[in-house]
Amino acid sequence: MGNAWLMVWAKSDHDERRECVAWLPLYQHLDDAMAVAGLLVDNWVSPHVVRRIGEDLPNGAADVRVLACWLAGVHDVGKVSPAFAVQVPALARGMGRLGLRAGSRVVGALRRREVSHAIVGHLAVREWLSGELGFALRNGIAAQLGAIVGAHHGVPPEHSQLALARDHEELSGAGRWADVRKLFLGRATERVGGRDVLSGYRDVRLSRPSQALLTAIVIVADWIASNSELFPLRPVPMPDELPAPPDDAATAKRAEFGWARLNLPPRWGARPVGDGGGIDGGGVGDGLFRDRFSRPGAVMRPVQLAAVAAACQQPEPGLVVVEAPMGSGKTEAALLAAEVLAHRSGADGVFVALPTQATTDAMFSRVRVWLDRLPRRVEGAPVSLRLAHGKAHLNDEYAGMVYRGRFAQVGDGEADAAVVHAWFAGRKRAGLAAFVVGTIDQVLFAGLKSRHVMLRHLALAGKVVVIDEVHAYDVYMSQYLHRVLHWLGAYRVPVVLLSATLPPTRRAELQRAYDSGRESGQSAPAVEGYPLVSGTGLVPAVLALPGERTPVRLDKLDDSLDTLVAYVRTHLAEGGCAVVVRNTVTRVQETAEHLAGVFGVDAVTINHSRFLACDRARNDRELVRRFGPLEQGSDRPARHVVVASQVVEQSLDVDFDLMVTDLAPVDLLLQRMGRLHRHDRDRPRLVRQPRCAVVGVDAWDAALVRAVRGSRRVYGDHPLVRAAAILLDRVEVVLPHDIAPLVRLAYDDTAPVGPESWQPAMTTAREAAALSAHRRRRAAGEFLLGEAGAEGDLTGWLRAGVGDADDDSPHGLAQVRDGEENLEVLVVQRDAEGGLLVPDWIDRDGGAQLPLDEPVPYRLARTVAACGLRLPLALSHGGVIDAVIAELEHNHYTSFHRTPLLAGQLVLVLDQQRQAELHGFRLTYDTRRGLIHERCQRSLPSA
Repeated sequence: MGNAWLMVWAKSDHDERRECVAWLPLYQHLDDAMAVAGLLVDNWVSPHVVRRIGEDLPNGAADVRVLACWLAGVHDVGKVSPAFAVQVPALARGMGRLGLRAGSRVVGALRRREVSHAIVGHLAVREWLSGELGFALRNGIAAQLGAIVGAHHGVPPEHSQLALARDHEELSGAGRWADVRKLFLGRATERVGGRDVLSGYRDVRLSRPSQALLTAIVIVADWIASNSELFPLRPVPMPDELPAPPDDAATAKRAEFGWARLNLPPRWGARPVGDGGGIDGGGVGDGLFRDRFSRPGAVMRPVQLAAVAAACQQPEPGLVVVEAPMGSGKTEAALLAAEVLAHRSGADGVFVALPTQATTDAMFSRVRVWLDRLPRRVEGAPVSLRLAHGKAHLNDEYAGMVYRGRFAQVGDGEADAAVVHAWFAGRKRAGLAAFVVGTIDQVLFAGLKSRHVMLRHLALAGKVVVIDEVHAYDVYMSQYLHRVLHWLGAYRVPVVLLSATLPPTRRAELQRAYDSGRESGQSAPAVEGYPLVSGTGLVPAVLALPGERTPVRLDKLDDSLDTLVAYVRTHLAEGGCAVVVRNTVTRVQETAEHLAGVFGVDAVTINHSRFLACDRARNDRELVRRFGPLEQGSDRPARHVVVASQVVEQSLDVDFDLMVTDLAPVDLLLQRMGRLHRHDRDRPRLVRQPRCAVVGVDAWDAALVRAVRGSRRVYGDHPLVRAAAILLDRVEVVLPHDIAPLVRLAYDDTAPVGPESWQPAMTTAREAAALSAHRRRRAAGEFLLGEAGAEGDLTGWLRAGVGDADDDSPHGLAQVRDGEENLEVLVVQRDAEGGLLVPDWIDRDGGAQLPLDEPVPYRLARTVAACGLRLPLALSHGGVIDAVIAELEHNHYTSFHRTPLLAGQLVLVLDQQRQAELHGFRLTYDTRRGLIHERCQRSLPSA
């Protein structure tokens, strides 16, 4: 083969005339990737991940490095193919001069792009291991390693794609091309110790989890080695110039330079109490708790002690479920337990997942405080932290960390324990940081057939995973949650689930899902009780309820705004702060307008999801300032009414004297009641006893109590009529003592509730709900990742997948959230001359001119990005969403397309009166009420 292999190219760069000006030989890129893979396994990949892969290998963890390096060293061997080579004519000619000639028809071949280098590499690896080392060609590790190479761009090939490449040798390359591929495979084998070393894996069968993790490590190694700032390209050789042969010393220097410049923070490692202040079974005390969470004088609560004890007592780290009332300190319990579980398992990070962006942003600050006080394996070394959701760049605290990280080297005098490292930017890398606070979608995507899903698995497999508000996920989302828990069990990942209102049946489902992946796991026995800490291999701990009882008086009101006004006026006669919770934004707006007409505009505040993102964030901050904890210096008004949607269930730590709420499922009603008398404070005489009026039904004295139409659309008939039946004869709810029995009763369909006359209608509603749940489970199953125990290789693993999992696209979250195609747009205004402005009411840069052709300056782009707005269901349901998107796409501006922060976003342009027409609706943005939508009134033709 002479020197032909030296001229095979892997990377290229071009000037503005599309002339090739730089390149990298394939041998150098493969050597770089092999070096990086070794550094990753030695310094970055979680010890827990290494140990998990090692379970499948003869020499355990020691073999992981060998196999990862070999796979990285051959991952691009398929670039020795005509279909790839001809992409850069100048470099292809150089290869041709040395004997690797592509046929004249290859460039224009219709199927050239289908014979990718990943597919050619897949076949080459499998056939070489079989032909040269005697590995079984099918149903063995040769096929598994081939599929890992074939999957290094994020999607394993299909069998049909492999057959196509075999059938088109003019594209994949036979003869001399195949010989050069064999040379590269043999060369990589020698670099990891020779054929005897690789032959030691002949009888190995890798589990599906190990294949996914090894693929992810190869992808990361390839990405790093492909970064030309870390691993520079070379000038293109002259036509008659032979490339320099490999130089191991030069390769070692390249790896040292690239790794140092990348400068990833070192692994975090939890330490026990005897080694610098960590936690073990006997080391948890009030002093440590105060230090971890900056709580002077605080005393650990029973649920926190029980959670840590459970993490210590598990035979091996597994699933821990913490069920306790709202405001009982579950977050701190989870973080303390995570320390224990990380130390015991070898996990080197924590992923905290929450239901919404608002709860995630609030948690980010709390986790950062905890990280600042957390011991680290390397004293003084920072750890990487990431906020993971589609609007993370709009969080000011996080954005400040990103800005510093962009210019500061890790560890260069930074006092912070946590840093936002630039390499983890982007939705596919964000989860790879050591500590991640993200929305639940980022976890659910690991159960979705999607490109690079193996990276999402690597992101979770080395961490302790904490999932808050685990009761909040519907039937569709739960299918993905169950599948992710299944995989986490297979990876032996410690998981902490938190809930205040978890039905026992849901707890059992979640435990079964986790244990199904953890083959040796034993489910905890069924137990009744609350608060409760349970989990894998644990004797469930039922805790004593607190001595303080909060009786909430229940009133049932008809759905009349005049009745509501009279109720609020009566109970706030001497002052106080009330909250009215509605199930739809339209009801929020209608109610707020009516109340404002009675109490005055200044005495009524509105909060829901249909404000601009920046306005909603300001509204949330204002609510917490006025109605939040006393220690935050709340400026509580003497008399006020807040009208809000479900945002107050989870997102905000706010406290009210009086509540009016639409009928909702029982667990959500209890969550809402948790915002009543939440903090100790002096209250006006008439609201010293907590009261909650339940409204939003046609009539409480009707033959059958039915929720109003909007609520039924949101929640369905079954949970609402069951909630009505449970509350019908109740005059009070005692918190937290009634939480467990009421939730159990609400979700136990075998327990009869309600009058006899209701039973036929309730049966019909239950059957309809069961049918709907069945349909939604089937819908979720269409893109659900297969189970971890499947045998064989990764070929076809993601067949019929969704492509990229994306929480930024118009249809993004609909991938894991059924029916939540909440279409989001960026809002701008048009000026009198037809130009574009930042909306004129925005605090920062309001009314600023936006360019139409040139890129939008970063400061203005960030302001516009904060002007995201969710359109109402009338403009985003499945029947209209495609037409609405098409209509919005007419608002196309070159300046947005050329600005990374704004590119690809849909734009809604309001006129100077803050109005627009869209798909038959007139949209009006009111800074106090949010977005209002009304059907356009079309004039009738004259007679």
